[in-house]
Amino acid sequence: MARHDPYGAFNFVVEIDGLTVAGFSECSGLSAETSVIEYREGSDRGGVRKMPGLTKYANIVLRHGMTVSRELWQWHQAVASGSPSRRSGKITLLDEARTPVASFRFVEGWVARYEGPALKASGNEVAIETIEIAHEGLKLE
Repeated sequence: MARHDPYGAFNFVVEIDGLTVAGFSECSGLSAETSVIEYREGSDRGGVRKMPGLTKYANIVLRHGMTVSRELWQWHQAVASGSPSRRSGKITLLDEARTPVASFRFVEGWVARYEGPALKASGNEVAIETIEIAHEGLKLE
């Protein structure tokens, strides 16, 4: 029986509309939840039936070191000005040889939250920029 070791969570690539936009250091929020509807007919004596309801998708949170590129800020500004630019993208998990092994594809995404870096004169950390992408669907490929 072959043993399959889990993939490392540190090796991934983010693409938005087919372009690799930044070297992200962290990605979270790749989740979906389907609500449970409890239903009981008058003749049911043993309890309730459980049926699937609406599926909701968590916002995808991306963090990366701030660079000269302002593409993510401009995407956020388009949303803030009332003309949201919806985009699709994917987060691809890579194995040790940097070969794609799984992709999480999102659709109809837009920047719901932008957070600039926390600045501290006495530190030496990298300036981290954070965005949250609200979207309308997530598929594992």
